[in-house]
Amino acid sequence: MRLLLIHSDHIEYEAKKKTKFAEEPCSPSDSFDESLVAFCAVEAPDEDGIEDVVAQAVASIEEMSGQTKCRRVMVYPYAHLSSDLASPDLAVEALKAMETALGGAGFEVKRAPFGWYKSFTVSCKGHPLSELSRTLTPSEDVVKVEKSPVTHKFFVMTPDGSIRDCKEYVDDSPFGCLVKKETGIPVPAGGEPIHVDLMRSKEFVDYEPVSDVGHLRWMPRGKLVRDLLADYALAMVLEHGASPVETPVMYDLADKAIYEHADKFGERQYRFKSGNRNMMLRFAACFGMFTIMRNMHISPNNLPMKMYELSTYSFRHEQKGEVIGLKRLRAFTMPDMHSLCKDMTDALQCFEEQLAMGWKTGEDFGTKLVAVFRCTEEFYKNNEAWIKKIVAQSKVPILIETLSDRVHYWIAKIDLAAIDGQQRPIENPTVQIDVESSKRFGIKYHLNDGTEVFPPILHCSPTGSVERVFCAILENTANQKVAHLPTWLAPTQVRVIPVAERHGAVTEKIAATLTAARIRADYDDREESVGKKVREAGMDWVPYVVVIGDSEAESGNLTVTVRMKSEPNKPFKITCTMDELIKTVQDEIADKPYRPMYTQKRLSMQPRYI
Repeated sequence: MRLLLIHSDHIEYEAKKKTKFAEEPCSPSDSFDESLVAFCAVEAPDEDGIEDVVAQAVASIEEMSGQTKCRRVMVYPYAHLSSDLASPDLAVEALKAMETALGGAGFEVKRAPFGWYKSFTVSCKGHPLSELSRTLTPSEDVVKVEKSPVTHKFFVMTPDGSIRDCKEYVDDSPFGCLVKKETGIPVPAGGEPIHVDLMRSKEFVDYEPVSDVGHLRWMPRGKLVRDLLADYALAMVLEHGASPVETPVMYDLADKAIYEHADKFGERQYRFKSGNRNMMLRFAACFGMFTIMRNMHISPNNLPMKMYELSTYSFRHEQKGEVIGLKRLRAFTMPDMHSLCKDMTDALQCFEEQLAMGWKTGEDFGTKLVAVFRCTEEFYKNNEAWIKKIVAQSKVPILIETLSDRVHYWIAKIDLAAIDGQQRPIENPTVQIDVESSKRFGIKYHLNDGTEVFPPILHCSPTGSVERVFCAILENTANQKVAHLPTWLAPTQVRVIPVAERHGAVTEKIAATLTAARIRADYDDREESVGKKVREAGMDWVPYVVVIGDSEAESGNLTVTVRMKSEPNKPFKITCTMDELIKTVQDEIADKPYRPMYTQKRLSMQPRYI
């Protein structure tokens, strides 16, 4: 609690406008002569020992009263003293407790109402003892007594349902790296992740020096990859019955449900003032989707109902020292789907479908994913057979973490992760069973007998944030013989290189034919040697490179270097016709999203961004 005490000649206030947290009934105005004014802000950490904090506040007031001989107190809620406020319910509880305790100690007490915008005037006496400020926190002894620790247990479940000790999997495999990180086994610190150099050197993404840290600028090549990943996520959720929506990026903390949901995530938020309103920038699409749901007429016949948003952007005020590259950002793009389910049986079925979506993304992105499933001990006890089922469906061992009690809004979740070049997980897809938010936001339906049901909600990001997906893809290039992106994500899928100026017209025509076939093709018309052009095509990770000389121009047979089949210093070449090349590329990208090139088709017209 933040406490500011003023020994005043006079204090008066008038309640002007109520917030959604407004305390009623209340005195619309009041005043006090010759009093101690106790401006109070109840903070989130006070929840660990609110009675102790209230006792400390009363003791501080009694101390100042003894020095000033003043026995009148105005308890005045003043949220502006802190940026880490407790829930409104707890704040009112604390202020009422202060009022009662002070009254019981013989003080004449008045309390200004909570949750109102108020005008006030206060006249401070101005003597050396007339002002006092305190920061009060629950004592360690109280916290230890009142807050029972949540215990965590880890083990590995194999696809055949066996339970194994985590120690059996502590190695340098991707799954072993996940087990080490989650169970607290130290991993040697590496240098800068390899994707940071790649994202800049390949002109995908760069830091933005005139923004906050963790906010990036995307060059055309990177913007194309980012948009394709977004298209991929949209196509996937549409196939599974989701309806796209779009919601605001900022929300009013005066809404009780918004405030309480935001408060679950602690201090890592962007909060700011808009006029006299306390606002926050979203860290996920939950806020907007939940407010849509609570305003809907929901019938059990419509469930499960799935909403999807590509939240561009979501914001998390990560610690500055943790922000790096694409792995941890303060502004990121999250494909976010929420499924309002009829009941827990419905939720478990949706969970299975959405977990399968997550595993599929690893295949399509070329990144090996590993998994940790987390749940409460009670959930595990009641659903052990189902957990064995999803591990069997996944066909790989999964790390299981059980919690002695629920500490989040979810009772079960699964996180899929890729492993970076430093042997650390990059969290990507997730599915979570939320049993708290429907009640908080008033999302409900009615049974035939009128019974209210607050159903479970699934949170799902089928890919994880777009930035982290790209991070994982770039990090994975370290495991490839020749670094490359999946062809459907390559900014240039085919590059055509003329041997001499006389081959320029043929080269341009070939590029145009490929473009008409919905293949991203450019051609290198610069006055450089063929060798340099071929090397730079390799540096750009172009999947297919076609060199056009006299033979190719006359015969129509193309000599093509296939990057994904090449080895270091051993290019893999094929000879094919134009139709065969088109079919090869189209077969490779057939079921994936397509966008045209974001850069000029002539390399002589392409600028350098970095």
